[in-house]
Order: sequence, then structure tokens, then C-alpha cells
Amino acid sequence: MRQERTVQASIFDVFATHEIGHELKTMSRWLDEHCDLLGLVAHDLVRVGVKATGRRGLPAEAVLRCALLKQYRQLSYQELAFHLEDSASFRAFARLPLSWSPQKSVLQKTVSAIRPETWEQINRILLSSARQAKIEDGAIVRLDSTVTSALMHEPSDSSLLWDAVRIMVRLLKKADALIGGTGLEWRDHCRAAKKRARKIQFTRGRPNRVQLYHELIAITRATLAYLEQASERLAVASTPSIALWQIQVRHYRPLVERIIRQSERRVLAGEPVPASEKLVSLFEEHADIIVKGSRDTEYGHKLNLTTGRSGMILDLVIEAGNPADSERLLPMLERHVDIWGQAPRQAAADGGFATRANLAAAKAWGVSDMAFHKKAGLRIEDMVRSKWVYRKLRNFRAGIEAGISCLKRAYGLARCTWRGLDHFKTYIWSSVVAFNLVIFTRLKPT
Repeated sequence: MRQERTVQASIFDVFATHEIGHELKTMSRWLDEHCDLLGLVAHDLVRVGVKATGRRGLPAEAVLRCALLKQYRQLSYQELAFHLEDSASFRAFARLPLSWSPQKSVLQKTVSAIRPETWEQINRILLSSARQAKIEDGAIVRLDSTVTSALMHEPSDSSLLWDAVRIMVRLLKKADALIGGTGLEWRDHCRAAKKRARKIQFTRGRPNRVQLYHELIAITRATLAYLEQASERLAVASTPSIALWQIQVRHYRPLVERIIRQSERRVLAGEPVPASEKLVSLFEEHADIIVKGSRDTEYGHKLNLTTGRSGMILDLVIEAGNPADSERLLPMLERHVDIWGQAPRQAAADGGFATRANLAAAKAWGVSDMAFHKKAGLRIEDMVRSKWVYRKLRNFRAGIEAGISCLKRAYGLARCTWRGLDHFKTYIWSSVVAFNLVIFTRLKPT
């Protein structure tokens, strides 16, 4: 049974006089003024098929506040659990029930359950408050893109094949335990796979590497055959443990087959594989290959952001694949119109967004001045009213770089530490809400 609010908060909740204490107190006041947010969080915390009886869980209010604390101070769950027990200011902000000190496993289970759609809705409510407080009106905006890396190592064909063998051997050992260690005939090729993967890494010359790849792919196929035999053997049983094991097999089998196919195409056949068809991680299969200009390749997801004069993130889109910036300007402006009810009066964007068609469409939607950082063959007179306005908007656009830098350094957007696409989106949006809430509390008149 879970409550939305802490029924009886402590009368001794006192925030520190430190700057962080003042910020937490102001953030807490805003959350108290918007209790309707708790219903959204409570809905996410309800698990399907679980009765609302038994021991009480963390109230939805405490879960939301703990999530904001975690992203605001960039704490691990273990560090968050310690500070909630040790710090009076943290306990006062989190609104924990009396004598409650949640463990890191409880915090992870509840905080990660909040959906990205819920965080996005919370952000829009926060933007509405900023509009009422005359902190942000959405009339002048700037757009840019960045990349957040997924939790994975640098991929290569050999490392992916080695990962595949490791995962399958792990599943085979579980299968042995499920049937009592009898009846399954298979061999552990982990050492052989690792040996060949390491040799490939340090071997020069394509003929030598191709021979090692032939051996590594053969080892991977043999291990996959063992796994398929184990799956057929366990198909006749129907215990919960075996059902869970079969779900894992059904998840990894097509990924392993895909890794084998792309290795054969790339290494053995010398065929180029499009980035959209490549699998770069067995564990973060949702990760995209992102190359921005001539810079280093990154593996994760591309983010398109819109910010305003206040510095708050007005909108964010987690893209699928690596679309060109020029393709995303109009969709971002359209989303801005949906959120604010009208197009911005002035907008500034990076040079990658600049095309004549984008400029014409933005003008048609009511954007008076649309300045691109690089002219890309466009005349200043076509973009804005004067050179002075163009210079001002170009300088204004540079401010989004500082916001992105702060998000990456202080709010964890450089690298997502949560696994899975849904958790990736949740992590990004929770960081954005924490970032916006801090800016709102600093700019809000007292």
C-alpha cells in the first residue's frame, strides 16, 4: 500500500542556512504548491497485478523528491541513501516518514519507475510556473543538439562476439542449475573466445585477423547451438525460474545472430554495413552511432534542445538514429508552438539547422527573426531585420553551449548510467527537470 503524501511530516524539519539549504527550501515550497504532480508519480508506482495491501511503501511524494535530490546532487543510490539518513536538510526536503531510512535498492526500484512521460509533464508544469512568474515567456529561443552516451564500452566486432559468448555461457550455467546439472552436454568456450578476441585486437594484417575471426565466429555459433539445445530441453518444463530463463534466451538469441551476421558481412565479406543496421552493444542494443561533423564517434542518443532567455530547457527530444540537424528545426519549432501556444518572436540556431526551406517555413509560422550561427549561403537581410539583431541573436545562441555544458558536468547528461531505452529517457528527463527547478528557484523573485 502506497500513499501519495507523507501523512505526518516531522515538525523538526529544518533546512541548513547554507546556499544549498536555501535552494532545497525554495524547491520544496514549489513542490508543495503543485501537489497534483504526486498523482502522476503515484500512478507510475502502481505495479500491475499487485494488490494495494500489505506493508506501506515510500510515499509518492518522497519518491519524487528523492529522484530530484539524486539528479540535483548527482549522487549514486548508495550515496543518496547515506545522505537521507545523515543530512537533516535532505530528510526535510525528501519528506520521509518519521524514522524511515530507505535502502539503496528501494530507492533504485522506485525512482527508476517514474516514466519519462511523467517527467516531461512535470517539466511543462514547471515552465507554466515560470511563465506566471515572468521568468520565461518563450518569445526568444535558441536551439542546438548534443549527444548523451549510453552505458557501454567502445564496440568492435571481436568484443561483441566475445560478449555474446560470455552471455550465452552464463545462460548455459543457469540452465545446468535449473535441471540439476544433468542432461545438458556443452562446453565452456569463454577462454578460447577471449583469447581470440585479444589476439584480434593486437594482430596486424587483414589475412591474420580474418583467420582469427573465422575461429571466433565458429566458437560463437557452437555456443549458440548449445544454447538452442538447452532451450529445447527446458521447453517441456514450466516453472517460474525456467520461464524467466527462456525470456532471457529469447531476448539475447536474435541479438547474437545479428552480431554474427554483421561480423561476417563486415570482416569476412568486406561489405560496409550502414550505421542504422549495426548493433553496437548486447546490453544497450538501443544505442545509436552518432558522428557530429569530424569529431569522435559517440554511442548513445542524440538530443535536440530548446532553451529560452532564462536558460531553462523549454523542450527536449531524444532522437532515434542520427537525423541531420536541418531535418529537426521545424519539428522543434512545431513542438514549441504546441507548448507555448504561439511561435517564438525570435529564434537562433546552430549552423547545422540552416537551410533556405527552414528559414522560409519559420518565417511563415511567425518567427520574425530567424538567425543561424553560420549563414550557409543565406543573407542576413533575409534572416533578420538588421546586422545588429543578427549579432545579438548569434551571441544569444552561444549561451545554450553553457547550458549544455552544465547539464553534462553537473547533472549527468554526459553519460547515462541507467540501462535500457526507457530508463535512458527517464534519466535524461529527470536531469532536465532538476536543472530547470534549480534555475527557477534561483530566478524566482522572493
